[in-house]
Amino acid sequence: MTQTAIPSGPNDRRASRRVLISHGERKIWVGGDAPVVVQSMTNTDTANAIETAIQIRDLARAGSELVRLTVDRPEAAEAVPYIREQLDKMDVDVPLVGDFHYNGHTLLQDYPECAKALSKYRINPGNVGKGAKRDTQFAQMIEVAARYDKPVRIGVNWGSLDQALLARIMDENAVRENPWTAQQVMYEALITSAIENAQRAEELGLGRDKIILSCKVSGVQDLIAVYRELGKRCDYPLHLGLTEAGMGSKGIVASTAALSVLLQEGIGDTIRISLTPEPGGDRTKEVVVGQEILQTMGLRKFTPMVIACPGCGRTTSTTFQELADNIQTFLREQMPEWKKLYPGVEAMNVAVMGCIVNGPGESKHANIGISLPGTGESPAAPVFVDGAKVATLRGERIVEEFQEIVLNYVKKNYQPVVPA
Repeated sequence: MTQTAIPSGPNDRRASRRVLISHGERKIWVGGDAPVVVQSMTNTDTANAIETAIQIRDLARAGSELVRLTVDRPEAAEAVPYIREQLDKMDVDVPLVGDFHYNGHTLLQDYPECAKALSKYRINPGNVGKGAKRDTQFAQMIEVAARYDKPVRIGVNWGSLDQALLARIMDENAVRENPWTAQQVMYEALITSAIENAQRAEELGLGRDKIILSCKVSGVQDLIAVYRELGKRCDYPLHLGLTEAGMGSKGIVASTAALSVLLQEGIGDTIRISLTPEPGGDRTKEVVVGQEILQTMGLRKFTPMVIACPGCGRTTSTTFQELADNIQTFLREQMPEWKKLYPGVEAMNVAVMGCIVNGPGESKHANIGISLPGTGESPAAPVFVDGAKVATLRGERIVEEFQEIVLNYVKKNYQPVVPA
């Protein structure tokens, strides 16, 4: 019987062109052999420059490598340079992406400081104009991008698809010997819109190394089908995202299901998790989810991972749950400083376990692990560092003492960067 090798991880990523997105000294490469980039989008009124700058700062500190903001009217366009200025004063160098619909051609031409302050433009070809105006207004936006040497994402969305193009494909389908289904027609319209508009942008003078494509839909299987075909038919870098993913666990699960399949197949160069925030919820959650998808798949490393058991009848105490939550929050809060001082710390693994069944063994597999006592077990928590037992914690200060052990491990095992 012939045996086949067990796959070791995600497929090699599809070879694609690379696009550089930058602001000052900050350079983000998208495509080719560059890491998959996590991006997010503000939900503030862009015209409120201070509120928007604060949210961008928070998104960037959470790990968003690109932040998109709505530029929908003159007041928003006027605010963009000021937002950029405020971010620079806060030492937040994240590149900004302007999201344009309907009147982008006017705003980019009438507000050149906005056009220059942005690091990238997003253009939806379904919303650039109708009839004879469409080609002219698309051309005006591309010409501004070429003038200021800005990359562009041509982002097609099935909620705002170019109706003229859709009608054309429907007419072509009507005379096919074996007509496609309505769903297949929609897929083809999305893909054709993205590729034809990219080709048109090149004809207008935008470099091929300045173009990123996306075809956003809200159905998991639809997204997978569209991107598989899009990946076969072009070599532009691709932005992935399940549009209108939804709220809470539904949005997280749907986005993870769709993006994980595509990323495993080597498709996708940037991602955004389009979560609907819960009332009063934190916008940075979409950044964390995007990072965790990439990290749990082994594609990127952002922050030390916490391994924790789910709990069962052996773990009636909530102590291990509280410790797992505490240490996970603690690690993420330290990362903005740690990633500057301790390169490689993001690869560290920490285990917080709840009883003797798997606790000691799982803790030994991690860089640092603690096995808390389960129901009826001795009230002691052995701590393991790189597989060896180093301490046993007891009493009410277990959380603080375990944090101290983690801090000491980081300082000892990750070569600190000495500020110049």
